[in-house]
Amino acid sequence: MDFSPPPSSALWNGQAPSPEKSSQILIREYPHRAIAIASTTHALILRHSAISPDVGANGSMTSLPPTRPFASPLESSSSKCMVEFSPTTNRLLADYRPLTPRPIYGTLGLISIGRDVFLCVITQASRVATVRPGETVERIESVQFFCLNSAEYDDVIVVDPYDVDLDAASVYGQNLGRREVPIEHPCQDLQKLLGNGTFYYSTDFDVTNRMQDRPADAVAFDIDHFDESFLWNGYMIRPLVEFRSRLQRQDRAALDASRILTSAIRGFCKSWAIPQNLAPLRSSKTGLPSYLTVISRLSCKRAGTRFNSRGIDDDGNVANFVETETTYWSPSGAVFSYAQVRGSVPVFWEQQAGLLPNQQKISITRSVDGTQPAFDKHFAELEQAYGAVHVVNLLSASKPGEVELSNLYRHGIQNCPLSRPGGRLSQDHALLRGTEYDFHAETKGPQGYEAANQIRRYIEDSADGFAYYLAEESDDVEQNGPSIGTKNRRYVVVLQQEGVFRTNCLDCLDRTNLIQTIISQMAVEAFLGHRGETAASDFWSRHANLWADNGDSLSKIYAGTGALKSSFTRHGKMSLAGAIADVRKSATRLYYNNFADKARQITIDTLLGRLVGQFPVVLYDPISDYVAVELQRRSSEFSANEKITILVGTFNLNGRTDGINEDLSPWLCPPELGSTLPEIIAVGFQEIVELNPQQIMNSDPTRKQFWEKAIKRTLDRHYTSVGGEKYVLLRSGQLVGAALCIFVKASVLQNIKNVEGSVKKTGLSGMAGNKGAVAIRFDYANTPICFVTAHLAAGFSNYDERSKDYATIDRGLRFQRNRGIGDHDSVIWFGDFNYRIGLGLETVKELVKTRNLERLYENDQLNLQMVAGLAFRFYSEARISFMPTYKFDLGTDEYDSSEKARIPAWTDRILRKGNNLRQMSYNSAPLRFSDHRPVYAAFGCTVSIVNEKLRDKISREIYERRKSEVGGDMANLAAEESDEEDLIGYDAIEPGLPPASSDRQKWWLENGKTPRSSISPSKPDSSVYQTILNPKRPPNPYVPTDEPDWVNVPRSESRMSSFSSMSTSPYEHVNHSMLLSASASSTTPRKLPPPHDPSVLSGKMGRLQVSEDSRNAQTDSPPPPPPPRRQTTMGPSPTKGAASEGTQSARRPGSKPMPIPPVRAKSVAAQRPSDFKSPPPPVAKKPAHLAGSTSPISSSKPPALKSELTAIYDGLRNRRPEPANRPPASTHGSFSNNIGAASRLPSGMGSVEDVDSLRPQPITRRPNASVISSERRTPSGAIGLVGLTDQDHIPKLPVRKAVATLHKSPPPSAPQRTPTIDLLGDDGGTEMGGWEALKPS
Repeated sequence: MDFSPPPSSALWNGQAPSPEKSSQILIREYPHRAIAIASTTHALILRHSAISPDVGANGSMTSLPPTRPFASPLESSSSKCMVEFSPTTNRLLADYRPLTPRPIYGTLGLISIGRDVFLCVITQASRVATVRPGETVERIESVQFFCLNSAEYDDVIVVDPYDVDLDAASVYGQNLGRREVPIEHPCQDLQKLLGNGTFYYSTDFDVTNRMQDRPADAVAFDIDHFDESFLWNGYMIRPLVEFRSRLQRQDRAALDASRILTSAIRGFCKSWAIPQNLAPLRSSKTGLPSYLTVISRLSCKRAGTRFNSRGIDDDGNVANFVETETTYWSPSGAVFSYAQVRGSVPVFWEQQAGLLPNQQKISITRSVDGTQPAFDKHFAELEQAYGAVHVVNLLSASKPGEVELSNLYRHGIQNCPLSRPGGRLSQDHALLRGTEYDFHAETKGPQGYEAANQIRRYIEDSADGFAYYLAEESDDVEQNGPSIGTKNRRYVVVLQQEGVFRTNCLDCLDRTNLIQTIISQMAVEAFLGHRGETAASDFWSRHANLWADNGDSLSKIYAGTGALKSSFTRHGKMSLAGAIADVRKSATRLYYNNFADKARQITIDTLLGRLVGQFPVVLYDPISDYVAVELQRRSSEFSANEKITILVGTFNLNGRTDGINEDLSPWLCPPELGSTLPEIIAVGFQEIVELNPQQIMNSDPTRKQFWEKAIKRTLDRHYTSVGGEKYVLLRSGQLVGAALCIFVKASVLQNIKNVEGSVKKTGLSGMAGNKGAVAIRFDYANTPICFVTAHLAAGFSNYDERSKDYATIDRGLRFQRNRGIGDHDSVIWFGDFNYRIGLGLETVKELVKTRNLERLYENDQLNLQMVAGLAFRFYSEARISFMPTYKFDLGTDEYDSSEKARIPAWTDRILRKGNNLRQMSYNSAPLRFSDHRPVYAAFGCTVSIVNEKLRDKISREIYERRKSEVGGDMANLAAEESDEEDLIGYDAIEPGLPPASSDRQKWWLENGKTPRSSISPSKPDSSVYQTILNPKRPPNPYVPTDEPDWVNVPRSESRMSSFSSMSTSPYEHVNHSMLLSASASSTTPRKLPPPHDPSVLSGKMGRLQVSEDSRNAQTDSPPPPPPPRRQTTMGPSPTKGAASEGTQSARRPGSKPMPIPPVRAKSVAAQRPSDFKSPPPPVAKKPAHLAGSTSPISSSKPPALKSELTAIYDGLRNRRPEPANRPPASTHGSFSNNIGAASRLPSGMGSVEDVDSLRPQPITRRPNASVISSERRTPSGAIGLVGLTDQDHIPKLPVRKAVATLHKSPPPSAPQRTPTIDLLGDDGGTEMGGWEALKPS
């Protein structure tokens, strides 16, 4: 019966996707051309930018790396676009207008053609398949390309390919019927290619991955992890996917919900809805139909047309590689999936197109040895993705070219590591095996193509071993309360496919499709047979028609016409009309292959981004990048740790089922836990079925399902009795006799995501499942956890084989996205590891009798292997406190009394790895219906919990603040272009430093303020100390050191303030303690410097001739250390401290002194007229203070102090100050740098009463400067200061006493004067607060 429908009556033919899956495309021309894709809630806005986005170290801008390993110099020509994703507002889209009158159904991505950037959107689509409710597939019928940077192509019309009657010639570069237009659209060939009906997409699920590699729940859709092998718009969509990954969680969810981004595959997809009365699996629950679907995914890795793409490449990719998946969904709750692959012969060969059919010569382009590495890589990737591989080679054994290919194929398989079973096992037990089946020879007889069914006997063993994927609806969904809801279907994986058939002929089209139809039917029959059901002929007719349509579609893509032999595929027999159609198709193929394929190949390469000089579009979104960096920095604000309990149990059942109805609570509800309810319970079984030759190649899930129900009954009965909540089955997996079941509390389901399962066979060198492992992983909140139950090689002396099994599982077991066991924070291994105790039977029994567990454990094989690092490296096991768990007589506590007399051993073990795991118990349970005892362990696990609401709140706050800083909602897309504006708003890299600047915001010009730093020393513990920079700290702040940045030193009235220098010069590393002790113990008056030589003084009054100073210094003793830097706390300069703070520098060791220009020194009074707003101190009033009788400072001070202080201030007032608004020529020559601020009052001191708090700075010498003296006069009662007095007199200054490394100046020759103020020396024990009486001469 023929179920091939006409185009007009095809299922869902022409039905557009639902409105919620559509968007609107808008455009704005001013001030910059921008295109927006707007859903009902959000908008994605794109604008071309001429700015090259440099990637900053602060993460402010992110660009995509080139797709090639090495970027060429032309990489800078990549097109850059700015992107913004925001909630839809009236203001945001106020200036936009619709670009098309109809909605669009998705975005395929961005592509650059020359200097132009185009956005590709789907303008017409039709639904073609429903895999299961909630998972639909649409076929792309029409696309359009819109230019982001030019309006030149807005009015260019391309012929609409939305025509189901178009043949391949009209959509592959043939100009027939093309409308003549003034400008040819650069993307017209791409538009025809994408609209030819061979591309499919889904906005409900990841269509690039088979069902087994997707989450079991239909509602989950992870757009981040497309399989790039089958993602045909990967080159165009990658910039948008990368942009999505940088968005915050709530924005990412909004972008996914908008269904703007689209993943497109090429190949075939179609569903048949089977009425309930004709379905092989019937359900009494609903009247919904069943869905039978075939999905073919053509790889884009070595994509091309028939004679332009043959064989293999060096990366292991083959031409015309297709993964075809048959799925069946039943409303009874079962989901079936079976995948198989096809691909060109994986050797290096080519074939030239010719006008004579079947006469195209095959050329081998590489030697056998040169081919083997790529051959091995190809099958290694297949084994990693699908498991064991069975090759079905359909090439002819009589045609010379095909015979040569078969010989090379055979040689490659024989020399591939996967084909070596190891040991004395047969080739049937290898991971890679091959079957050569000459299709033409086998079908020449009277039976014709019906004889192809004979291939079943060659592959049936592998078909049984490969099994299939099966998921079933959880039967406890309705028991979880209103928080879970009965409408959300939750599927549990029951069985997984563990191998794949790889079929090929020469083109991998006609013969291959027919054989794959048979293999698919075998898998469906096995699935139905395990459930005790059979399918009627009506079902198989629909199945055959789906596969015939699949063959036609794949053949049109690769060869240009429909598949040959499709008549037999549809009807089961070859008709005359079918034979004539095949002749016509063969002739048409010759035409296309010779004249149209080159143009098709160029278009395909353009779509995939493989043309020379073609570069991807670069997207950057500064606001989102800034938010991501800030969230990472503030992660501690919204994340916390939580402790959960995990119970793990392992049990070798020995194939027994009589314990299903027993009480399992001693094992699953151990007394150590008390009333504690574990959040997670992981149960592993071994030998759940008898491991006989019939079972080891097949996985029957029936036994596992019985034990799942028994476990759930036990858990519900026990934990309900203690007032706990019910457990639900999260996921289970099975590998023949090994099974793993994960149960979790219903309340913690909301914390669990990304649940995945995988298996790895190790029995018979990986071919059989009698030994191996089952693993399940998931993320509990933000902590990845993995459980592995394993059954390793048996035998007392096979400990090396067991260790090899472990290594095979640890390296070879892979989850989705190539995640391994080691890629988890917490890993727990448990199962029957089969390690024995290396002692004799009698010795072991005696040690068991005396409970000498220490001696037994010393000889335990697993312990010895772990200590030697040969197995389970970095894993830990708790102390064993229970007796060996193997081998017992059934129903007793007696160890094996049979003839084999097995030595007791701890074969059943539980190991852990992870810093967040803490083991709480480790014991065995007294269940006696097997020859093993079950073992259990309880763990405390610390998991990371992220407060998503708080995180989203902080994210939104940062986002809004950032937007306001750079200019509002349309900051990225409406503002003038600048590649520095992305720095606005970033915090300083270190506390106290200003933030980064840009063209719009400069910290050194902010509000006219001078540069400043907020760095301040910590407060000392006592007022007798002051905090200074540590002079011993390394000049390089990034050098590791134990030296603190700040140190506390004792305060001094006249000396220690010099130590508060912030200089890091090595010349200023003065030994403070020696200086203190020496000066404190000396009361001898310092000697005066030598007489002044007038010839060395500059002619300009108030100037210090430093050049003369330097020449004189050459004949003096070595100079003292340079002066300390002036402190900002001693009072501001006339320019608000800018000059005094910003021009200090420390000389480098060994460098020559820089010549310092002459500088006009200023008096203390002249340095502070602009800031000193208080009334001048009374001490400056000379007549009043000279005549006064009481001390303005303290009543206890001697009267002489009054007159001396008065004389100081009077002398300063009588000097001619410089204008207040004139800055110093150079701070190097200023008074403060030459002699400190000895006579300066601290800021804010407004009366003479404040003199008590005065802390004068010591007079220190400039390096290489000579002592200056003069015979000039000073007013009575005042001190003459260098450069400040009149030209008549410069007083002799006291000399600092030589201390440690300080060099003493030559003794003065001037006569002794009356005692003068000693600003550097000791106070002499006076009570004058650091000032010494000045007596006028």
